[in-house]
Amino acid sequence: MSLIGTEVKPFKAQAYHNGKFVEVTEEALKGKWSVVLFYPADFTFVCPTELEDLQNQYATLKELGVEVYSVSTDTHFTHKAWHDSSETIKKITYIMIGDPSHTLSRNFEVLIEENGLADRGTFIIDPDGIVQAVEINAGGIGRDASTLVNKIKAAQYIRKNPNEVCPAKWQEGAATLKPSLDLVGKI
Repeated sequence: MSLIGTEVKPFKAQAYHNGKFVEVTEEALKGKWSVVLFYPADFTFVCPTELEDLQNQYATLKELGVEVYSVSTDTHFTHKAWHDSSETIKKITYIMIGDPSHTLSRNFEVLIEENGLADRGTFIIDPDGIVQAVEINAGGIGRDASTLVNKIKAAQYIRKNPNEVCPAKWQEGAATLKPSLDLVGKI
């Protein structure tokens, strides 16, 4: 079943954020745009490259009114240890949620039950707590955060302009489409 158009299910989790442990719930995802990014595990190989790439886009995402939450099935203590010991992860200033209970991974349908790790899942959530976009990659395929920025801009645009749609490769400021009977078969 697709999670597109569904509300984020209730959860309560501990996270590491800027030198502190904080609690995060589904309510934190409301009132602003959010990205929830699942990755398999701390102290691994592809994961730090993705998290660093996301950090490199974090200022742009913040300018768009987006908060970022990375999630793995590790604990918030492990996130702190990784943050303290890795030059790459030390750069991260967004929220790192621990999901040792697998609640979030199950809620977002990315848990690989047989090994207790999450798939590489990216979820764009609107200010109402509704999932607007989902991307799930196999473990060996890293993501590109710059494409995430473009998807968020498109999602924000269509939220403000519900009678329009963004075509493939749409960039902010480019033409959109207005679905109508007159447009059918013309593209």
